[in-house]
Amino acid sequence: MPSFHPVDAILLLLGVEAVALALSHRRTGRGPAPRRLLPNLLAGAFLLAALRTALSDGSETLLLLWLAAALFAHFVDLRGRWSEPSG
Repeated sequence: MPSFHPVDAILLLLGVEAVALALSHRRTGRGPAPRRLLPNLLAGAFLLAALRTALSDGSETLLLLWLAAALFAHFVDLRGRWSEPSG
């Protein structure tokens, strides 16, 4: 059975944050829409997964996959921000 790692706690908190922000937006209509936050949150989660993989001596292939996923999510986030009017 895999052991619990401190990075796992951070990933769990990131998930709780995502749910809390989505519920808050749904209830109040304020703050960024979840679809706008998702790429940013995923980029962070993928980087944390890469860190977890590196710290637990995981495979280099898995580490590269996490990093590639983080880069892709980052690009999706940037594309969304780039199309927003500046203000």
